Amino acid sequence: MSPQTFYADAVLFDMDGTLTDSIAAVEAAWGKVAKDIGQDPDYVIAATHGKRAVDNLAQFKPHLRDHEIEREVERFEESILYFADAHSVHGHLVPRRYDFDTPLSSPGTPFDMGSSVVSSTAETPELTPGHSAPLSRASSFMAADVRRPSFGSRLLNMLSVAARLRAHNEEHHYPETIEDDEGVQAVLNATETNKMAHDHTLEAWQLEAASVDRSVRILPGVRKMIDSIPAGRYAVATSGAKTYAYGCMKRVGIKPPPVTITADDKRLKAGKPAPDPFLLAAKCLGFEASRCVVFEDSPSGIRAGVASGATVIALCTSHERSKIENCGAHYIVENMERVKCEPCEDGRLKFTVDL
Repeated sequence: MSPQTFYADAVLFDMDGTLTDSIAAVEAAWGKVAKDIGQDPDYVIAATHGKRAVDNLAQFKPHLRDHEIEREVERFEESILYFADAHSVHGHLVPRRYDFDTPLSSPGTPFDMGSSVVSSTAETPELTPGHSAPLSRASSFMAADVRRPSFGSRLLNMLSVAARLRAHNEEHHYPETIEDDEGVQAVLNATETNKMAHDHTLEAWQLEAASVDRSVRILPGVRKMIDSIPAGRYAVATSGAKTYAYGCMKRVGIKPPPVTITADDKRLKAGKPAPDPFLLAAKCLGFEASRCVVFEDSPSGIRAGVASGATVIALCTSHERSKIENCGAHYIVENMERVKCEPCEDGRLKFTVDL
């Protein structure tokens, strides 16, 4: 098929799966939520993709009160960034081949969720370019379980490692440890049993996070596309809240544009698949949404773009074509490398799509 051409005034980008690839970290975070609430991770991950964390957490944690939701969202999005950074920061502490029974050769800084989470303004080491192959919708969190002991066994072993790590941190006071008849260390604390169980379970998850590389990556063609659009002519409208959205973009060297609409924007009445995020982004840029082009990767995001009246280009960067081809997108391409943007003398943007 020959290349297709159309014109627009501005560009509205989704973020994750469109500009950045942090799907592995996102799925790991939702996988942890699923385990915490006793749900199947594959089910939770499939149900949450492309939607706001606040909506997903309200669904899967209905006991949360309104005043608790905002902090829960913040904690969840910090956990995404933790999963994204854990391997590069702490991976050297995890025994090779996931052999959690093997003592660490040289103890390092214990995992501490409060101190290890990299803030949204921090930079991580240079990341390699993202891949262009569609990602499996199976949980990346669960993928690490292949050919490994049961979750319960791994958890006990990881707790053992966590206990040894904690013993080397002079800034905290830790309870004594004992070994059972199978050599698995247990932590004793007569006065704070529940609290310590929570703390050590958390450390086990942190070790799990460090065992797999879930770094944020920039997707193919993104840098060239952004560089080809004049300043003030593009925005980001994402289902992620500010902590996560800004953190992901900065990790791959993308400067969040002045118009970045995040899920916690108080002006939004609804998130995707409602068109509100794209309508607000277009309004803030000063253009009609019908004169904009939307880049999206998820079914809910594609539907939101179509509902806004924009021309929608769907990317097969996180879903197979069969999963998104019936969502109403005007064009479907492998990734952003198949789309070219050229500013015209009359101020319009000319787009050429290589189908």
